[in-house]
Amino acid sequence: MRMRSPIPKKHARIEIIPLIDIMFFLLASFMMVSLSQVHVKGIKLNLPPSISGQTQSRREYVALSVDKNGDIYYDKLKVEPNEVYERLVHVHRIAPTAKIFIRGDRDTYHGDILRLIEQVRSAGFYKIAFEVKSPSLPSQAAP
Repeated sequence: MRMRSPIPKKHARIEIIPLIDIMFFLLASFMMVSLSQVHVKGIKLNLPPSISGQTQSRREYVALSVDKNGDIYYDKLKVEPNEVYERLVHVHRIAPTAKIFIRGDRDTYHGDILRLIEQVRSAGFYKIAFEVKSPSLPSQAAP
């Protein structure tokens, strides 16, 4: 003889809607955190504006800056002009595909930028990007 329980048997259910809500919340949280972790390597300059400039995503890169006095900055560190080549050769040995971003103040002399480009090319980098102020981001200068 079979005996049945007087308590009705309920089947377990997984509610999918709260799970989806939690996943969207986590996705949004991770996106906000990752966007806030972007740091600018260059010094604060008065960048020239551009009409067709696009914002680039930068991971492995070197920021070279030239201010209006002709001083050269490697990331945020002021370096001597003859020291830039040595640093770039070292970077090329470690990461030959590293991106080179050159930032020049609006009032920088043309010759200072050309001298820096020649050092970058001599070190083995031929793909060079110039940073300009994007029209969509009115205040893109580094903090």
